[in-house]
Amino acid sequence: MKRTLAVVTTSLIVLGAAPQAQAAALALPEPTGPKPVGTTTLHLVDKSRPDPWNPEADTRELLVTLYYPARKAVAERRPYVTPQESAAILAAFKDVPPDALTKVRTYAGVDAPVRGGRLPLVVMSPGFSFPRATLTSLAEDAASRGYLVAAVEHTYESVGTTFPDGRTTSCLACVKGQDQAKVVASRVKDVRFVLDELTGGRWGKSIDRSRIAMVGHSVGGYSAAHAALADRRIGAGVNLDGSFKLEEPLKKPFMLFGAPARVQGTDTSWKTAWPNLTGWKRWIAVAGTDHAAFVDYAVLRPRLGLPAQELDGTQALKITRAHLAGFLDRHLLGKRTPVEDFPEVTDHTRKASAFSAAH
Repeated sequence: MKRTLAVVTTSLIVLGAAPQAQAAALALPEPTGPKPVGTTTLHLVDKSRPDPWNPEADTRELLVTLYYPARKAVAERRPYVTPQESAAILAAFKDVPPDALTKVRTYAGVDAPVRGGRLPLVVMSPGFSFPRATLTSLAEDAASRGYLVAAVEHTYESVGTTFPDGRTTSCLACVKGQDQAKVVASRVKDVRFVLDELTGGRWGKSIDRSRIAMVGHSVGGYSAAHAALADRRIGAGVNLDGSFKLEEPLKKPFMLFGAPARVQGTDTSWKTAWPNLTGWKRWIAVAGTDHAAFVDYAVLRPRLGLPAQELDGTQALKITRAHLAGFLDRHLLGKRTPVEDFPEVTDHTRKASAFSAAH
């Protein structure tokens, strides 16, 4: 988490020096499942609590983008980000056109009709300063496989969030020395509120309440563990390369999925937390990755001419999507979905107890 919170000037984390923009072919990988994908965005207001970051706001406003298997394909695609959000994300990179990210090709059809029946639900939470849009490739892929996905924008924790009335908020929480525990506690409240709204509202008829998981990147992964502890509705969780603390047993299925630095580097939080994952668990490392290689920036950074991870971005997302599909299918649907044996992947599960004993 430290290295995430330390980078608050842009959500394109771990970028390095000023790039030469190469905005051609800004397309995310196509979803791999058999179903067309629909999408819609919800503006939710929690009147029960003030905003934790904006002292002038006596309610907590959230945007949630839903991705779901659709009955039929719809031509209109949801824009990746607004011009204001794109400019905020790219502000530190003067050689990149500020609207470059508005041109990213996505695949979900706006307001396409949702398929009938009750769907397993996956809540997704982005990294600190990252907008929810960075989870698009993961969310679209899961939706094409039959999942309803709710990508949560944690307002004032993203560099830019544009609301339906045209306001674009900034990252008020992005201050030096931000309290990690406060961020996580707020996100847990956000997620529990979103679950209340989804299951109790018009989307409730589309949700199988017995099949809910949470997937988070960076601090979103930290929050996934604590949300699973706090809310019995969440049956499983995934942490995508997020430092985290876990000081009480979590008996639910949980997967740690990240860069080799989690084993080899100075951040020992996974090793420390491992013994308190007392249910089914996995620790997967992907060679050639960095912190942002598990979300859309894996493919967008090199295509914008920005320094990126060593591993090809399309391959990084292919690996991440495949392992998420295997995990979600196993623990929400009770079925075994084969996962390709990628040469870049190392399963540290058996060795992790030894790592933990040393820390």
